[in-house]
Amino acid sequence: MKTDLDCLFCKIIAGTVPSDQVYSDDQVIVFKDINPKAPVHLLIVPRDHIISLNELENNHDKLIGHIMRLLPKLAKEQGLDNGFRTIINTGRGGGQIVFHLHIHLLGGKEHLGGF
Repeated sequence: MKTDLDCLFCKIIAGTVPSDQVYSDDQVIVFKDINPKAPVHLLIVPRDHIISLNELENNHDKLIGHIMRLLPKLAKEQGLDNGFRTIINTGRGGGQIVFHLHIHLLGGKEHLGGF
């Protein structure tokens, strides 16, 4: 598994930085965002250090499929029965702050345009 010792999310995955974890398996860790933009705001983070969508390769297809199928399950477990939003920021120009691929899962507001 590829890691970056300077990466905040790699430190969370390693357990050296605390997080409010809601799910974990051999491919991903899921925790609550420390600056939530909605009543439910989770981050789905691959355990493997992948900088962004730009660095995805064919060998990541299984991981991405796993994450896409996991998102609705997590949303349902969080009570987001009326829908949810997913966001992937890619690169500085795309608003990415932590350079470890992650997907934001947001919901719980009546108007999704409020994010």
